[in-house]
Amino acid sequence: MNNWSKKLQTLVKEVDKEIAPQLAKIDDNVLYNQNKVLEAFKDNKVAESDLLGTNGYGSYDEGRDKLDKIYAQIFHTEDALVRSQFVSGTHTLATALAGNLLPGDELTYLTGMPYDTLQQVIGLAGNKRGSLMSYGVKFSHVPLKDGAVDYDAARKLLSTHQPKMVVIQRSRGYETRQSFTVSQIKPMIRMIKEVSPKSIIFIDNCYGEFSEKHEPTEYGADLMAGSLIKNAGGGLAKIGGYIVGKHELVENAAARLTCAGIGRSEGASLNNNIDYYEGLFVAPNTTGRAIKGAIYSAALLAKVGVEVSPKWNDPRTDLIQTVIFHDKDKMINFAKELQANSPVDSFVEPIPSEQEGYEDEIIMAAGSFVEGATIEFSGDGPIRPPYAIYMQGGLTFAHVKIAITNAVNELFFKDRQ
Repeated sequence: MNNWSKKLQTLVKEVDKEIAPQLAKIDDNVLYNQNKVLEAFKDNKVAESDLLGTNGYGSYDEGRDKLDKIYAQIFHTEDALVRSQFVSGTHTLATALAGNLLPGDELTYLTGMPYDTLQQVIGLAGNKRGSLMSYGVKFSHVPLKDGAVDYDAARKLLSTHQPKMVVIQRSRGYETRQSFTVSQIKPMIRMIKEVSPKSIIFIDNCYGEFSEKHEPTEYGADLMAGSLIKNAGGGLAKIGGYIVGKHELVENAAARLTCAGIGRSEGASLNNNIDYYEGLFVAPNTTGRAIKGAIYSAALLAKVGVEVSPKWNDPRTDLIQTVIFHDKDKMINFAKELQANSPVDSFVEPIPSEQEGYEDEIIMAAGSFVEGATIEFSGDGPIRPPYAIYMQGGLTFAHVKIAITNAVNELFFKDRQ
């Protein structure tokens, strides 16, 4: 930190003072959510034996099954499915969708078009092999209006189509719109229930867990899913995902994950239980630290004239901090600086490249202990306008602060020491 220019050191002090009240709000969220998690552990009598895993079929895995009950309690749902057999957040979401949609059913996205990898799951992009549309599921969406849900268009579409499932995507994906807060999701749920009461309301909750005091399932969402190498795994989970919601819908997803007749009864936890339990226990605090890092990043980058979304004092509902450059080279150089300040592979230079699930080339800065773990500090984005890097995560606030300040120093103050 001694290499930071004097002007930058002054800016850092200004930012620290400016954001202090906002960080205090995050501490309050952490305390609330930590108590919620602790109560669930106590109520379900977590024992040392629950931390042990199983192999083979994984039948009668008490620790795995108890974790399902803990997730259901935390998210206020009838049931939960927490499994290491989910290979990613996209796979978890795809399983929940495929388990509850049959040929001829319609899937509607209320919050605009889904992000890149889900477009391939649905069949809107890619080779369509194994997609929902390939076996007869219909798709529709309500385009956003000025970054918000168009309620008039939504009411019209839902009332005429009466879709089997309506999806609300909480995070922005690779869009520059704001992520939707729980207070914004609540009226979406009310409207869907009023206009299309038989529709399953499904929340894509990736990046959202524990970022607020309450979750969408507390306000009538029927089904919700996310990744364990994001918020809910607390930085300790090395693989996996979760689905929570109504019992029947979760059971349908379980049958899709394994097969009919087996469902949730098999699936070895191997050595993952201890990571899942401990990761969930620290998840509120880890999520809070990551959000603090995003707030600091937004404030400091704004000071040097970079466009950011959300701003440092905007409401937060997920981990994502968008940094918009409107310039391809600036975007790539910023990603290189993030990689250079990673604890793992800091010497590696990220370059734009093709990646499975994406139509555009992607640049990823991710020197993480767990590959692809976006609860760890990382940044990525598609090489397309507006040339934005989507930062997320941070196991410690101090790491994010150092990394971002080093990047700003290199890109904006290097010649002004």
